[in-house]
Amino acid sequence: MRCVYTLGIRLYALGVRVAALFGNAKAQLWVDGRKAKALEPVEEPKDSNKVEPALRQTQEPNDSWIWFHAASLGEFEQGRPVIEALKQAHPEFKILLSFFSPSGYEIRKNYPLADKVAYLPTDTPRHAEQWVRSRHFVAAFFIKYEFWFNYMQALKQAGVPLFYISLILKPESYFFRWYGGWFRKQLHHVTHFFVQDEATAQLLKAHGMDNISVCGDTRFDRVATIAEQAKPFPEIERFIAGRQCIIAGSTWPPDEKLLAGFLPKLPEDHCLIIAPHDISASHLDQIMAMFPEAQLYTELSSLSQPAESRPLSLSKGRPTRILIINTIGILSQLYQYARFVYIGGGFGVNIHNIQEPVTFGCPVVIGPKYKSFKEAVDLVALQGVFPVNDADELTAVFTRLYEDEAFRKQASATCLTYLKSQLGATKTIIKGFESALFL
Repeated sequence: MRCVYTLGIRLYALGVRVAALFGNAKAQLWVDGRKAKALEPVEEPKDSNKVEPALRQTQEPNDSWIWFHAASLGEFEQGRPVIEALKQAHPEFKILLSFFSPSGYEIRKNYPLADKVAYLPTDTPRHAEQWVRSRHFVAAFFIKYEFWFNYMQALKQAGVPLFYISLILKPESYFFRWYGGWFRKQLHHVTHFFVQDEATAQLLKAHGMDNISVCGDTRFDRVATIAEQAKPFPEIERFIAGRQCIIAGSTWPPDEKLLAGFLPKLPEDHCLIIAPHDISASHLDQIMAMFPEAQLYTELSSLSQPAESRPLSLSKGRPTRILIINTIGILSQLYQYARFVYIGGGFGVNIHNIQEPVTFGCPVVIGPKYKSFKEAVDLVALQGVFPVNDADELTAVFTRLYEDEAFRKQASATCLTYLKSQLGATKTIIKGFESALFL
């Protein structure tokens, strides 16, 4: 079965290379990254000529490394609190951070707490063995769904403890299907599972694993830190100028169409900030066509005037109510200004991150595709998050949130209470890591 799995990996890599040849930009990054930016494994550790230059510069004979692997940016954010806590508690260890996807690597390739950031080579037995031998690893952390079975076996054979963090599994997962026997067997290579919920723990226990701790999602620790450290944005405050602010984060075209339909119903004392998931020039042109009065954030931030008591105005003299965020990296902190929030993606594949607005006590409105996320399911049941299926439902929920202050405050309190109940996963993981490594 391992041969079949490895063949599948090789065919996948071939498919990506073919896509790159036909102009797929993300596939090209994936291929180029593994040529130039992956950690070149060391076949003969004693021969320094075979060691990647970056490795020769950073690795000393007595260095001890901890390996963190994330699929992409979202998984990195789940692992980030653990990296930061480990660096603070155990500065003697170096951190190797690897990514599968270019969208994670390209944004976090200069992450300062990692001593090395690299693409993960394809999961073949040879790559896995060489990777594990390339450094003196004392532990490895795989984040959420990253199951690479040749790497897992290589770590087990090398005696390197492997931890899964923020793991969540469903009964319909391939591990628990009729054909999942070989895949379940690979889970026994894992030293300890730090899972998000009791349901995942029970699934694993039902199949012979008891090395499990239920500790929740580490990303809650991360977003709580973001909220505590949120900085002011004078240009945003100047735009809001005392009005009530609704923020729509990580939107896609179906979400933007809904919002454009609601705009005529938006009260005059309210404003809307839209942060689209795609900030390419072509998509921004589409948004500006939907919202002709909108202003771009980069136009705001280029102004040097101090904050004023009135909102920015268009050339017609009428204050604009729409701001488009056409940059990345600030949305998670902008939620501090929101009365309530709309999170996009729910009319496509799946919703985006609702934890960031929840940590500021913002009630959240989402589309119907949300059931893959435990926090969304929980908060829908608790009435801190509100799913909608169409424009009429969106209008009804928005209207109630800005007209019924008691209802909005109750939803806000629900979000904050839920957030507090989810904190502490990072501490549990660090304690479990130390117990496994030192005791």
